[in-house]
Amino acid sequence: MYPKGGNLLHMIRQWVDDDEQWRTILRGLQSTFRHRIVTGAAVERFLSERAGRDLSRIFDQYLRDVRIPVLEYRVAGREVQLRWVNVAEGFAMPVRVLSAPGRTLWVEPTAEWMTILVDDPSVFAVDPDFYVETRALPAAPVPLARE
Repeated sequence: MYPKGGNLLHMIRQWVDDDEQWRTILRGLQSTFRHRIVTGAAVERFLSERAGRDLSRIFDQYLRDVRIPVLEYRVAGREVQLRWVNVAEGFAMPVRVLSAPGRTLWVEPTAEWMTILVDDPSVFAVDPDFYVETRALPAAPVPLARE
């Protein structure tokens, strides 16, 4: 089984964050391309336009690259550092993370480390509705102050 395509559609649904709008997008996809020969590029453009964001790098990663993206993170106090590894060049994908019990926030990591503040680092996790691999790393060493 090859789940990356289905996972991709499910993640786009999460970004849309409105099930009625998502159903409208899917119905529009069917009505727009029904009984026609269609290219993958046309479907990608349609989904990007309707989702309201450029999804080209995400399609590159999930449909044209064999690697599964991994979100690495490390926690130090209330700071969480995040980055994508095992990804195509230019890949950046938003995910929702748990920042405290019952509280989520959207982040858009890239292949470069980024830092966010969370209220309760002990519960930090990626929302399970995003089918991504995660890898917890030890906290980054604190640089020594020079005397």
